[in-house]
Amino acid sequence: MNVPVRSSDKDLLSDDLHHLLQQLSTRKKIWKDTYLFQEGMEAEELYLIQSGLVQIEKLTADGKEMTLRMCKANDIVGELTLFSEEAKYMLSAKVLSDGEVFVINKNKLEKELVENGALTFEFMKWMSTHLRKIQSKIRDLLLNGKKGALYSTLIRLANSYGIQRVDGILINIVLTNQELANFCAAARESVNRMLGELRKLGVISIEPSGKIVIHELDFLKNEIDCENCPIDICNID
Repeated sequence: MNVPVRSSDKDLLSDDLHHLLQQLSTRKKIWKDTYLFQEGMEAEELYLIQSGLVQIEKLTADGKEMTLRMCKANDIVGELTLFSEEAKYMLSAKVLSDGEVFVINKNKLEKELVENGALTFEFMKWMSTHLRKIQSKIRDLLLNGKKGALYSTLIRLANSYGIQRVDGILINIVLTNQELANFCAAARESVNRMLGELRKLGVISIEPSGKIVIHELDFLKNEIDCENCPIDICNID
């Protein structure tokens, strides 16, 4: 897979903080279709991804699966439980492709951060950026409905996995229509129909491999009144 156009989360963390996370961790292999953690489990660890792909998801009250993030190398998952008493994971982390993670003990990291104000401040800055990402995704879903959520998801995928071509932006990752629907809290049939409409308008096309090419990115942005957030906020991770 080609390197995404945005900078990695390692670029958002100081070298000292990144080194601390590695220092406190143990390496662990991860395998496709397993879980790093599941909703409701005791939250005792954080994970720094080294390779592979991990999907962060939430099971809704009616049993639907909603995807919130797709995480890759240098992304941290499980971080929202830090400094929480008797914390439980509110989300699930499903492994989409084999890889490796650094497993970080939550209590050890908390102790180190308490003793080092500079690193605590650095981690708080990273957390603030992460929360802004989540808020922007929820905003798109609430304000723009299912269609807006799909358009926003395509824009975010382009920012995270896009490769610029003469005819547009190739999203260099294959997602099924059901997986796209999970990002939008929508039914697969609705996403099928909306993608069909975009293809008829020439906004997108779908290659034989299943990868999407966005030909008219500005159309998608205009339809959701895009605020042109920085790529570090407007991404799928």
